[in-house]
Amino acid sequence: MTRLRPTLRLRLTLLNALLLLGAGSMLFLLAWLLVGEAVRPVQELAEGTVVLLRDGSEVNARAWQERLLDNAHFELLVKGSLAVLAITLVGMFGAYALVGRALRPLHQVTAIAQGLGGETLDQRIGYAGADDEVAELADTFDAMLDRLDANFSAQQRFVANASHELRTPLAVIRTEVDVTLSDPDVDAAELRRMGLVVRDASERANALVDALLVLARSQARTGLRAEPVDLAAGVKGALSAMDGEIRRTNLTVTTRLHPAPVIGDPSLLDRLAGNLIENAVRYNHLGGHIWITSGREGDYAQLVVGNTGFEVDQADVAGLFEPFRRGGRERTGARGSGLGLSIVHAVCQAHAGSVGAVARQGGGMEVTVALPLRPA
Repeated sequence: MTRLRPTLRLRLTLLNALLLLGAGSMLFLLAWLLVGEAVRPVQELAEGTVVLLRDGSEVNARAWQERLLDNAHFELLVKGSLAVLAITLVGMFGAYALVGRALRPLHQVTAIAQGLGGETLDQRIGYAGADDEVAELADTFDAMLDRLDANFSAQQRFVANASHELRTPLAVIRTEVDVTLSDPDVDAAELRRMGLVVRDASERANALVDALLVLARSQARTGLRAEPVDLAAGVKGALSAMDGEIRRTNLTVTTRLHPAPVIGDPSLLDRLAGNLIENAVRYNHLGGHIWITSGREGDYAQLVVGNTGFEVDQADVAGLFEPFRRGGRERTGARGSGLGLSIVHAVCQAHAGSVGAVARQGGGMEVTVALPLRPA
């Protein structure tokens, strides 16, 4: 047996019926009082006045008045009650139909929400009615579905790219092992070469897993430490780690490092500076230039890392902050995972900051990070 639910449609219908019944009852009471006053003219006549009826009989005026009042009240009670009941019923059914029509977009929202899944995120309400609150709700729901669809598509691309990136070094490892083991005359030199290839591939896979963990931790914003950190100190450590690569590619590094104190997770902020400098080295050309500045700008601590290199279209810059997006050819460095700038973006968001990049004429790019200053 289906339970009668107190739906919004039913409640609005009953409320409308109660309002009509109350208004009809007030009008009925007013009519009752007016009729009572209208049929009391006898009070102005002298005592003993009689009324001559059509059939020739005479009736005391007061008795005639009482009989007339009783008849009027009876007619009013019967016909007035029927009128109030009819108005209430008509209003109730009309309200039920009208509310049902008004709530139809809400039913569409419910139906679409119940049927949502990975394969049906392209559904939309497409409300074309009046520009009212229901239209606002439908448009808001459609906008939410657009965001969900975009996020779900981005997640699918991320999973596919991550799987591909992990599969590549694993395939290299398996191929090298299979080829080497299938050779019955393999010697120590070949085994050493296989070991080096396997080690490089495993380091690449390990670096990718580490980068994915950092990205996930930054986006989740859970377990983050809040300690005083100077962005300039992170730059010095990153430059020290990349010193060998900088020397190999004959890059010129110019720094203007001023204190840039912030509150945040030291490991993530160090990773932020490290990724920016790694990108500046990797996407450069031999004998190129890197410039790094840090300091305060208003209420924010800023870190700017720029580099020469191949030309980048400004329209493509925003996409470089998405996972597994690589900015064209890599001139000097080894192949990266494509997570460097996406990690920078996630770390900035986790620390209530922002990051932007500008493509330079003649090649290269300049990235600016802004994080809230540490309170004094």
